[in-house]
Amino acid sequence: MTIVNREDYRSGFIALIGRPNVGKSTLVNQVVGEKVAITSPVAQTTRNRLRAIVTTASAQMVLVDTPGIHKPHHLLGERLVQSARAAIGEVDLVLLLLEGCERPGRGDAFIVNLLRQQKLPVLVALNKWDKVSEEQQHVAQQAYAELLEGTDWPVHRCSALEGHGCADLAQSMACRLPQGPQLYPAEMVSDQPERVLMGELIREQVLLHTREEVPHSVAVTIDRVEEIPPQGKGQVRTAILATVLVERKSQKGILIGKGGTMLKTIGQGARLQIQTLIDGSVYLELFVKVVPDWRSKPQRLNELGYGQDR
Repeated sequence: MTIVNREDYRSGFIALIGRPNVGKSTLVNQVVGEKVAITSPVAQTTRNRLRAIVTTASAQMVLVDTPGIHKPHHLLGERLVQSARAAIGEVDLVLLLLEGCERPGRGDAFIVNLLRQQKLPVLVALNKWDKVSEEQQHVAQQAYAELLEGTDWPVHRCSALEGHGCADLAQSMACRLPQGPQLYPAEMVSDQPERVLMGELIREQVLLHTREEVPHSVAVTIDRVEEIPPQGKGQVRTAILATVLVERKSQKGILIGKGGTMLKTIGQGARLQIQTLIDGSVYLELFVKVVPDWRSKPQRLNELGYGQDR
């Protein structure tokens, strides 16, 4: 393990802030160069303040992927928004992600005004710029110029999904960090425990495969992880038992599916992702449990890791 400690080296924490579903997690994965955050077309996918680590020859960036800032409708939502807002005061730089292919709305204006009150440096990324036609680019730029009027925040245009503009954005972020040594070993890409990442990969498959009424009501607990000794010339396998929590019996029925087909599909997708995470063979068994109204119960949220001190 080599820790760089040169006078010209830069390191620090960067909070990714924005509305739900603007592409924060996708951008994290793109900049890191591998999957460390779950993504889906469903808004409010991110619940944990994941720290992803990018180490180069001249800088180490710790990207803090935060939940989208939105108007909460339950206690879980309130805690997620609190988590995102708290991150702003704990970092060296803020990256404000805006959806370049859509006109700015009241949610964007709220976040901009929130950041105006801070003394931290801010970079702006107009994400999904590849979806803006050449004819509409000037109109889009003008709309966001009005939103950001009175600020001196540099604006980048990029596509987190395709990678366009992301290298320049990463370089711009690195240059604005304070001078300092590496904070993590160079080989680390996330500070999250493996169990947390496993649970997130399972939840991602639920988001990808179920209807709109299910995703936001789902949480995942990893109940047991143990190694299965090899038999004969076989290899060691990791056995994982996990429980998927939902709020209603109807959601449990959707998750399991006819003859268990949906749960099997979710499990197969999650198993492949977890095998990549741990670089080994995985046996995954999933259970579904109904916990009514868990998103509004403080004790249950604390047990699931969504405490007020997150």
